[in-house]
Amino acid sequence: MTVAQRQALPIRIDPDILGGTPVFAGTRVPVRTVFDYLADGCSLEEFLENFPSVQMEDAVAVLEAGGESLIEQALHP
Repeated sequence: MTVAQRQALPIRIDPDILGGTPVFAGTRVPVRTVFDYLADGCSLEEFLENFPSVQMEDAVAVLEAGGESLIEQALHP
């Protein structure tokens, strides 16, 4: 993933929002929450229902970026 692609992700880190925890842009919802929901067996739809301030496109972009990052790390440790 390029720097430009990383910067385009809907993630914000601001020390004044949850102490700098990465959150979905425009929200106070930690990015980690979507991964936790999925790991617990919940669907993306359930996550979005519980966090209506997160847009589906933003959640999908973060999940795709996470997958790409894992693949990159596996290929180039």
